[in-house]
Amino acid sequence: MLGVIDLPTYLAGLVLIILLPGPNSLYVLSVAARRGVRTGYKAAAGVFTGDAVLMALTAVGAGALLRASPLVFTVVKFLGAGYLAWLAVGMMRGAWALWRTRRDRDEARAAAPAGPAEHERPYRRALLISLLNPKAILFLMSFFVQFVSESNPIAGFVTLGVLLQLASALYLTALIFFGSRLAAAFRRRKRLSAGATSAAGVLFLGFALKLSLASA
Repeated sequence: MLGVIDLPTYLAGLVLIILLPGPNSLYVLSVAARRGVRTGYKAAAGVFTGDAVLMALTAVGAGALLRASPLVFTVVKFLGAGYLAWLAVGMMRGAWALWRTRRDRDEARAAAPAGPAEHERPYRRALLISLLNPKAILFLMSFFVQFVSESNPIAGFVTLGVLLQLASALYLTALIFFGSRLAAAFRRRKRLSAGATSAAGVLFLGFALKLSLASA
């Protein structure tokens, strides 16, 4: 049906994949918690765009290129790991600034880790986090092909991609509204904000390390 083989199994696997924590979902949650629903959706839009690009690359065989060229895989891998590490350092520096200025509300607000939302550019950051991850392309390549019918591969990729985006939209929406509720607490308690930002920075360092150690 619509170029898809064994749709129930794909949907079951899709739910598990979406629920696994990763840098994309963590970044969207972090942005929503610090900047609210609107900015959270800007970050989510970056994730949607990145996923769409990766699915298109998968359809034209980018995953096979990464498998066949260790050099290309290594370059993209370390670019992605470096970007995640840079984001982590920025988060932890912002958290340290909040700790130092927590007694002064105005100074703490000026030192908030993300700065003004327009300076953070959440759409672009989320897009780069998505794209600079060669493991995502390889995963899509290995996962999608199991459910794409050889008789109608284009329709299969489109159907599977639409289902992935819908599931991702529902999940990120839940994270955004949960994060927006955290935002009120963060505004009242700067120590909580600094602690949560520090924890996010540590997790991003972990994602960077994991990616840097990944193999094709």
